[in-house]
Amino acid sequence: MNPREGDEQAHSTADAVARRSYGKLVAFLAARTQDVAAAEDALSEAFASALADWPRNGCPSNPEAWLLTVARRKAIDMHRGRLRHEIAAEQLQVMAEGLDAAATAAEIPDERLAMMFACAHPAIDPGIRAPLILQVVLGLDAKTIASAFLTSPSAMSKRLVRAKDKIRQARIPFSVPGREQLSERLEVVLDSIYAAFAEGWTDPGGTDVVRRDLTEEAMFLSRLVTELLPKEPEALGLLALMLHAEARRRARRTAKGEFVPLAEQDPALWDEEMIAEAETLLQRASALGSIGRYQLESALQSAHVDRCSSGRDNWAEIVQIYDALFALEGSPVIAINRALALAELRGPVAALQAMPQVANDARLADYQPYWAARAELLSQKGDYSEARQAYEVAIGLERDPAVRRFLQLRQSAMPV
Repeated sequence: MNPREGDEQAHSTADAVARRSYGKLVAFLAARTQDVAAAEDALSEAFASALADWPRNGCPSNPEAWLLTVARRKAIDMHRGRLRHEIAAEQLQVMAEGLDAAATAAEIPDERLAMMFACAHPAIDPGIRAPLILQVVLGLDAKTIASAFLTSPSAMSKRLVRAKDKIRQARIPFSVPGREQLSERLEVVLDSIYAAFAEGWTDPGGTDVVRRDLTEEAMFLSRLVTELLPKEPEALGLLALMLHAEARRRARRTAKGEFVPLAEQDPALWDEEMIAEAETLLQRASALGSIGRYQLESALQSAHVDRCSSGRDNWAEIVQIYDALFALEGSPVIAINRALALAELRGPVAALQAMPQVANDARLADYQPYWAARAELLSQKGDYSEARQAYEVAIGLERDPAVRRFLQLRQSAMPV
């Protein structure tokens, strides 16, 4: 193998490991060092060492174990530099033994779920718990997280650094808490998993490897939660919701990559096994007698599946579910989707009256689905001039070229 091929293979292997195992490796290191930032720094240096070593000596058969071995040395060196008292040697020995065992094992224990619950600890500022999970466990960068939480990347970065310092200073344990503590942490963990899934879902064709892996990781972690907590209805509801969404992936694009809205999708392209599993999970959740956001959102998906598959008009049922969801969450996103459903039941005038207003929530000014929904409702009402303006805003805000083309076609189809 020539040097160039070796360099390309090393970078390709390192990229693949980072996508599939970054969170797993950080979680394992942090569980031993009790320091998230130090674990990230040690792993970063291990990756840098890999890119220097692997082109010369070849990629190891178990790159994760190789990285852990190097990261272990880096982590111990960092701690040795900070610890100067007698218990330091004992602490370093315990840490080294734990990391040595993992580095020589065929399978590295997956500590991500414990890390997620640690990041959701009540000692950490509530507003940064979910972003912290997204960065540390799922590998999203601060810029992406900041966009999802409507803040600047620099502000988000500073808050994440403070949260990691808090974990170290407060000696927050990296473990899944007892059942009595789960209620105050589970919601954050589920919200983080769903946020990661939603980020991966922005690549409906599955052509972006990073986003595809993110979707798969979110579903894997959701299954872990349901296995750990089989009687938590919201955990079951979240997995059902994601399965319903993933089941329609193939139908969301034509063979040429054009966007297909739900109402125009071919149900024959949906994954029946995923839908069946989602329905089973939703029934299990309903039997537990405690309703929540993810169960309601999954119930909405179930109702859409029923309508599209059977041709039955069930818009009254869908609006009723949206009413319950809005009463629970009060989110403008829910209000927008409820208005679109209401248009099917009572017409565009009633729907426009139910839409949230930018004057009351400035965040809507840059929220593409708001403008797309408003444009559609105005078009149905016959206010083509205003609809055209709303489409212009939606088109300008849309990042997906296929969705942008879809909106442009909707706009051009309106009467002049």
